[in-house]
Amino acid sequence: MTREATMPEPRWIGGVEPGPELLTATGTEILEIECREQPRKLSELIQTYSSNVELRTVLAMLRSLSRRQGPVLFVGMGASYCSSFSGSVLLQTHRRPSFTVDAGEWLHYAQCVWNDAALSVLVTASGESAELVELMKTGGVRPLGLICNNAASTCWQLTENRLPVLAGPEYGNATKTYTNTAAAAILLASEMLELPWQADAERVVEIYAATLDRIFALRKGLEEFCRGAANIEIVGRGAGYGAAIMSALTIREMSGFRAAAHTGAGFKHGPNLDVDGTHVAIIYALGRAASLGIKLAEECIRRGGKVVLVSSEDRAPVERLFPVYLDTVPEPWEAITANLVAQALTLAMVERTGCRLPPRFQYGPMEQ
Repeated sequence: MTREATMPEPRWIGGVEPGPELLTATGTEILEIECREQPRKLSELIQTYSSNVELRTVLAMLRSLSRRQGPVLFVGMGASYCSSFSGSVLLQTHRRPSFTVDAGEWLHYAQCVWNDAALSVLVTASGESAELVELMKTGGVRPLGLICNNAASTCWQLTENRLPVLAGPEYGNATKTYTNTAAAAILLASEMLELPWQADAERVVEIYAATLDRIFALRKGLEEFCRGAANIEIVGRGAGYGAAIMSALTIREMSGFRAAAHTGAGFKHGPNLDVDGTHVAIIYALGRAASLGIKLAEECIRRGGKVVLVSSEDRAPVERLFPVYLDTVPEPWEAITANLVAQALTLAMVERTGCRLPPRFQYGPMEQ
């Protein structure tokens, strides 16, 4: 019997069969390879969105649809959900109602109010997640857009207003797809607001590669500082909250270590109450609410906890403080730069203890 008669064709991620050097790579090796590819992939996305005529037409159509009455929704799950905050927060800060919602919750509980949205932008790396496919099928005549990394996917085929992520196939944690999807959401929101974005985007690209190299050079020190913690809490505000959720997902998925994300206010009025010597917080003190993040870090240290403080202020380390400096970037681009800290920490953790997540080269079952 032929292969075709006995077994299905492989469903390669991104529709591309990986080379033999990737098929034999470990999860730790894949993580570093894909992290290091981020600056180049981000630069390619920004250049393409700036110059590609077809994409400029799609952006103009989505801008027109967003002017309808009602909020603009970004709908995703996992890393796609995390990256969507960069778009919705930018719209909010410019007086345009916009929200990031979980695709599973939206599918099962919000159908009766979906018509009230001006535009729903579905965000998915694979384009095959069961919830996103179902939302695309049930969207009917509602105004829909798509941000997706797989042009061969079901979601891609079901809509016309689609924007590519251009991250290439990804076999480990959502590194490239998170970064490029967050950037795509920022560019789309900027287009909706008719804000110039090229200068800001080019500045981020200019500093991103150097920032990655510098932060990754700190990774062993980060891991040693965090070692022995009972758990890690990651705190961010605005677009940085999306980065905090993604950071916790990266640490848990790749290393198996317990990590959880919180908004600044959510942490202060909850987990902050049980801070003690077993506690490590990674606090993204960035953007307009940076001073509140610094204040929260000081409170954690007073309670006996340890803090990795990520800010745009150059600080000296002390006994329970590990400062990480990030260059200032325009809001909400900190959603992209902040996540480098968790990526570096995760790489050091799996280099030391082994990677919990093996590389994934094919799509598995897509079920709710």
